[in-house]
Amino acid sequence: MPAPDGRSAQTAPVADSPLSGAGFYRFLRYGHILSSLLREFLESSFLDQISPYSLSRSQFCFLKLIAGNSELQVCELARCLGVSPAASSKNLDRLEEFGLVVREPSTEDRRATLLSVSQEGRQLVDEFERLKASQLAPVIEELGEDRTEAFCDLLRDVCLGMLERTTVAEAPCLRCAGYYRPNCVVEELQGECALKPRRGAEA
Repeated sequence: MPAPDGRSAQTAPVADSPLSGAGFYRFLRYGHILSSLLREFLESSFLDQISPYSLSRSQFCFLKLIAGNSELQVCELARCLGVSPAASSKNLDRLEEFGLVVREPSTEDRRATLLSVSQEGRQLVDEFERLKASQLAPVIEELGEDRTEAFCDLLRDVCLGMLERTTVAEAPCLRCAGYYRPNCVVEELQGECALKPRRGAEA
């Protein structure tokens, strides 16, 4: 129902809350805008630009994890990403069909199948990161190092504050999209990062 002043009624915080003013809605507004831009402008559209194949975001997650590890086993991949062996096999079939991933039997354990990225798969991941960096570089440069660091600190505090108040699903964490760093404070709250390197990345 419209509010008495003609505006659309909104569910607001308690009147005496420090977030009862315009700042609360401004935070939500720009938070949602940032989230949608990162997801669409920096990811979905980039895959369309660089890949001649119709890759889903989940398939690209598979490719990125394989690219970051050497001799990753098929069963390990499914566990890391928290998916069923059937779903893992389906995504791998597509990546192998596109010539982006190679499956080979292990020389040490004949029951194990090892995964590696092809040269084309490696180039696809690298091009994705280069394109993303080129689009973000002007924004970061305009902000400057000090403001960028301060902004990142604020983002970290907001993310941790929300995670501390969230019921975490029992599944590997994919929140960082593969930009893992050691001693990740989010990993301590969320659980094991699905996209962190398990062993030495391929050259």
